[in-house]
Amino acid sequence: MKRLAFSLLLLVPAALAAQREKFALDEVEIIEQKWPGIPRTQTGIRTRVLSPGLGNTPNPGDEVAVLYKGTLLDGTPFDESKDPQNPFRFRVSRREVIAGWDEILQLMRPGERRLAIIPAELAYGSRGRPPGIPRNAPLVFEIRLLSVRPPVLPDAVK
Repeated sequence: MKRLAFSLLLLVPAALAAQREKFALDEVEIIEQKWPGIPRTQTGIRTRVLSPGLGNTPNPGDEVAVLYKGTLLDGTPFDESKDPQNPFRFRVSRREVIAGWDEILQLMRPGERRLAIIPAELAYGSRGRPPGIPRNAPLVFEIRLLSVRPPVLPDAVK
């Protein structure tokens, strides 16, 4: 009986770790093969700084300008913004982009390039985004944060 209890105690941490992992086992194998040792955030995003930036990280409500390339885990491209004269702009934490982006952008500094591997549940989930993004697809992004601009408040609020 004590052996059984001890065995169960050994399995509990493994079960808890499995619950925190947001990628399927085959996806984890691909990630570890392509990007060995890539760190994981508390929400399960795998991320690595490719080149550092300087300055302050964006706050919720700030407008950011980014360049990016998005691919599926197998490397199939589905979207990109590569023209520095016409970057992709959005406000952070206003549900204008996928949840994984809102999280990652708040970790970045202007000028930084970062790799982000986002689990499906923090991307497009079970609905996907046809035709380029299938259901339950983890997404891989290389993101470059060009600029951060705080929201402009009306004079009456200042």
